[in-house]
Amino acid sequence: MENSKEKSSSGPLFLNRSFTTHAAAAEYNSPKLHLLLNDPSSLNRAASVSKFYNSFDSVKGKVKKLCNLFESAKSSSNLANPKVSLRPSKSIAHSSSFSLSFNNSLIRLPGTEDRIVVYLTSLRGIRRTYEDCYAVKMIFRGFRVWVDERDVSMDAAYKKELQSVLRQKTVSLPQVFIKGKYIGGADVIKSMYEVGELAKILDGFPKRQPGFVCQGCGDARFVPCWNCSGSRKVFDEDEESTKRCLQCNENGLIRCPDCCS
Repeated sequence: MENSKEKSSSGPLFLNRSFTTHAAAAEYNSPKLHLLLNDPSSLNRAASVSKFYNSFDSVKGKVKKLCNLFESAKSSSNLANPKVSLRPSKSIAHSSSFSLSFNNSLIRLPGTEDRIVVYLTSLRGIRRTYEDCYAVKMIFRGFRVWVDERDVSMDAAYKKELQSVLRQKTVSLPQVFIKGKYIGGADVIKSMYEVGELAKILDGFPKRQPGFVCQGCGDARFVPCWNCSGSRKVFDEDEESTKRCLQCNENGLIRCPDCCS
């Protein structure tokens, strides 16, 4: 019984295997497969793919030839026309021009040969002007030198003074004078600071203590007038009337006696 069962069980397996092989052969020999292989559209696709790769290779070859051509042209031009330009560096050129302009400055501010004078404004009406004035002020404070800051927004007489010295009606701020000689504006001071020329010019000036602030004005350079208390008016006992104070400016301010004397 067992042998007959084994035969019966092995029989279908053998038949199944033979069936699968015959089925695979039948699928291979099927007309659909022959139709796919013999389809002209599939052959055209293969031909187009091969043409694409061949054209891509030809384009790569042309690009390589063009690159080689330009490289050979550059090398030949460099060999034929060797140009060597010997120019001074930017910092050396700037420093030499600054030193020449400082020594040959024709514009002078009388009575300021022993100090640094900066005409500036503390008003923030024009942002660029205020930022330039603040930058120049911070550069000089970094050197810890005393600067005669003349704020045209606090005293209009300084604006008239600067216009008469520069002989111009319209002047930009800030404007810097060192040892009585005219230097320039913010761009010139920044450039001199970057190349190190400003440090050479300020070498002989006395240094202040780090973090020094004037106790009288707080480095504002102005204090209220002591004669009129900033009101710009005083009482004349002889005429029994008020008069304009002659000791202060149009804002009722005077220069700080502690740091600007």
